[in-house]
Amino acid sequence: MLYQLYETQRALLSPFAEFASASAKLYSHPLSPFAHTPLSHRVSAGLDLMHRLAKEYEKPAFEITSVEVDGVDVAVQELVALEQPFCRLLRFKRYTDDSKVLEKMKAQPTVLVVAPLSGHHSTLLRDTVKQLLKDHKVYITDWTDARMVPLEAGPFHLDDYIYYVQDFIRHVGEDCHVISVCQPTVPVLAAISLMASNGETTPRSMTMMGGPIDARKSPTAVNNLAMNKSYSWFENNVIYRVPTTYPGAGREVYPGFLQHTGFVAMNPDRHLSSHYDYFLDLIRGDDDNVESHRRFYDEYNAVLDMPAEYYLDTIKTVFQDFALVNGTWDVGGQLVRPQDITGTALLTVEGELDDISGAGQTKAAHELCSGIAAKDQVHYDAIGAGHYGIFSGRRWREKVYPVIRDFIARYDAAPLHKPAAAKRASGSRPAARRTPKPTE
Repeated sequence: MLYQLYETQRALLSPFAEFASASAKLYSHPLSPFAHTPLSHRVSAGLDLMHRLAKEYEKPAFEITSVEVDGVDVAVQELVALEQPFCRLLRFKRYTDDSKVLEKMKAQPTVLVVAPLSGHHSTLLRDTVKQLLKDHKVYITDWTDARMVPLEAGPFHLDDYIYYVQDFIRHVGEDCHVISVCQPTVPVLAAISLMASNGETTPRSMTMMGGPIDARKSPTAVNNLAMNKSYSWFENNVIYRVPTTYPGAGREVYPGFLQHTGFVAMNPDRHLSSHYDYFLDLIRGDDDNVESHRRFYDEYNAVLDMPAEYYLDTIKTVFQDFALVNGTWDVGGQLVRPQDITGTALLTVEGELDDISGAGQTKAAHELCSGIAAKDQVHYDAIGAGHYGIFSGRRWREKVYPVIRDFIARYDAAPLHKPAAAKRASGSRPAARRTPKPTE
């Protein structure tokens, strides 16, 4: 019922948002007589702010059309490498007529970026992808808004997430390097663990950034909510069915608008201040700050629905049972054993000021991955960086990225050995996987 009420409210506000946008231009366009009336700048700024608070935010585009490689601008084309019901694997293919740069690009490492399925779209990692493209071939997971997936596609559990990651790794190739940001650190570690247990060649390296490998360490407000509320509370309070206006009508989801409310509630004062500053910047004509605000909130306010079964599985497995660190996580009848990983180097990255994944949560992966030699395990603390700062912005570009780039280069030049099949836990069997359908 709540989802239907939200959709009704959105439909009612949509004409108002468009009217506010048109009126803002009426009071700001130099050819309009209203733009020359007293207080026109304030009226236009107020209407523009109303428009942005009331409008619907669609999924943004990556908009990465070029990148600089060795001082040369090369073209970038976004391609769909694989497509499954709940996710697309995107490839950012680079093109250039410069033969020297082309040869260099062909020899660069291949990176698979696993984006979070936790509210925002994968475009939140735009800055991550753009920086990586300077020195790597880049793929990224682009998770589908669950309200757009018809019921006929079936459910999507945390186990399915793991199977998707494994399929993507196999498609990209055993020479790839995997980077997981925030939420996917847990299922990515599980996916690679299961591959190692089954004797498959695992990626050359895995980089885990700001994720809840062990959510018991330095719990944040986000962790406390997931740990202190019962499983049934989440079932009864945050799960709703998609309205009939969407292809996924009837599917149970954790709606994006509820997630967005939670994001804002974490720092309401900061968002109020940001919107007020935007209003003042419009009045002053500070175009740079105005555009910066718009870019940030175009991304921040664009949210997606998560499949209910996946979300509830994550709450139980990661934040309540701590199944990964306790060694009790069963995926398709097979225990997840990070200690079986031997052929993949490990880098963990944490932000000093991260208020979503606390200190030590990601670093816990090192203790679990006891089969990886100590010399092939690296941890990096990004001083002064918050959660978003470890994969976006100045600190990402200047501090974190060089560490990841050099780590990947080290293990791309000297790949680790192919692992032998590990002994499986008693009574377990290899997890079944779904075969993707290539689109090219």
